[in-house]
Amino acid sequence: MTPEKHYKRVLLKLSGEALQGREGYGIDPRVVDDIARQLKEVKDLGVELAVVIGGGNIFRGFEAESGGMDRATADYMGMLATVINGMALQDALERKGVFTRVQTAIAMSALAEPYIRRRAIRHLEKGRIVILAGGTGNPYFTTDTAAALRAIELGADVILKATKVDGIYDADPKKVKNAKRFTRLRYMDVLKKRLKVMDATAISLCMDNELPIIVFDLMKQGNIRRAILKQNIGTIVDK
Repeated sequence: MTPEKHYKRVLLKLSGEALQGREGYGIDPRVVDDIARQLKEVKDLGVELAVVIGGGNIFRGFEAESGGMDRATADYMGMLATVINGMALQDALERKGVFTRVQTAIAMSALAEPYIRRRAIRHLEKGRIVILAGGTGNPYFTTDTAAALRAIELGADVILKATKVDGIYDADPKKVKNAKRFTRLRYMDVLKKRLKVMDATAISLCMDNELPIIVFDLMKQGNIRRAILKQNIGTIVDK
């Protein structure tokens, strides 16, 4: 018997670092394969799924800027890194028999479709996983902001923010032994406390459009499915 799903259309935000696994750089094929397996499980529930992917495992614009590179140039390079990650995830999914489309905010027709909102929605309705790369297509905006923007455009019910920790804490749990994990927060709490879960632009977009965010640990098997079934994991950010 198929479990009752709580969300019909979901946007998953994956960091580029999630794809590198325990490696310090690049893409670990075993990790990508595991993520693809979890996404297939979700799709098999009948959920419409879009994925916004980062590029920090290959190139981080902010770090390059601190080394003297022009910020806009560095950000565009970071956008190209997200396309590499998107293609890797697409390959892993299609090897499992899952139909996908990669859409990019920067036109590169030899590799992927351009991002067109109505086309992306149609792919979702046909049961394809849509991988959204290239951020917003503009420098100075993060892939978190791209995730919030695309989720609103596509009419997603929720953003799933997959991280390496099991929710939002009041301090870095890797550095502070007694850091407190929140189970639920309001958007304004995140902004006022300057909690580093998503950037302020992304949180503000979600707040203005009343789009909930679930922050959870990607490394625990089955957590993507649990989040979509609204089980008690991670931290929920809403109104």
